Amino acid sequence: MATQVVSKRHPLSAAAKRQERLAYLLLLPTILVVIGVAFYPLANTVYATFFDARLGSARAWEFVGLKNYRVLLTDPRWWEAVLNTVKFTVTSVFFELILGLGIALVVNSKFPGRGLMRTAMLVPWAIPTAISSQMWKWMYHDVFGVVNDFFVNVVPILDRKIAWIANANTALWALVAVDVWKTTPFMALLLLAGLQLIPADIYEAASVDGATGWRQFTTITLPLLRSSIVVALIFRTLDALRVFDLVWIMTSGAFGTESMATMNQRNLIQFQKLGYGSTISVAIFLVIAVFVIFYIGVIFRGREEPS
Repeated sequence: MATQVVSKRHPLSAAAKRQERLAYLLLLPTILVVIGVAFYPLANTVYATFFDARLGSARAWEFVGLKNYRVLLTDPRWWEAVLNTVKFTVTSVFFELILGLGIALVVNSKFPGRGLMRTAMLVPWAIPTAISSQMWKWMYHDVFGVVNDFFVNVVPILDRKIAWIANANTALWALVAVDVWKTTPFMALLLLAGLQLIPADIYEAASVDGATGWRQFTTITLPLLRSSIVVALIFRTLDALRVFDLVWIMTSGAFGTESMATMNQRNLIQFQKLGYGSTISVAIFLVIAVFVIFYIGVIFRGREEPS
């Protein structure tokens, strides 16, 4: 009997191997494109970090070894940019998750005008960042801005007008507020997709058992929404760590808002330091990789937990 079982399984194993080889052959063009588009430029960037070179200069590249890395690791502006970026990322993603989850729960319920509200909530996210950043820059203006007018005249919390993005104490948090306003709808959209995958009969059974709304949220919604939350956090965290346009348009990295990306642009494009700018690019890649590894660990740890 054992011999018959082996003989029956052997053709299936051979067919599976042929399918596997076919899959690799079909994926080969895509893999080559990815290598050409992503890995080749990355390898060139890493290669440039070992040289003292400038953009547009006819001077030969001078090999300096690890000098660019030593300079970067001892550059206080780099560590300030890292700290600013991490603070921006952690704060904005936290509030976007909380507000996005609340909005997703609201628009997932049934009420008149739900479709209109789902459409309206995407308006901030649909506005290009360059436009919304310039819009908020004027709204934060210390003389003409509506934010100061609101907090001084309408709701008199402040006794005087503040230059929100020209003050080191408020500039970074003003940028965080703009990012939260713009990208919370994106977070809500991702979480809404996860909520709609949860079967309604689970909540009906919990209601029959006498579970309160909060009990259903903590024992049903959050556990079943965990994968969607992690995916949303990955998207938003990686995007926030690479923040450039918002900071560059509103403050140009001044007043304690320098991010890793704006520092990279300043050295690579404005100062034309190809070697040092490439080193900053590699460092940004490594910082992002740390967050990716952390999130991947969370995902796999969640899969290994017994249900």
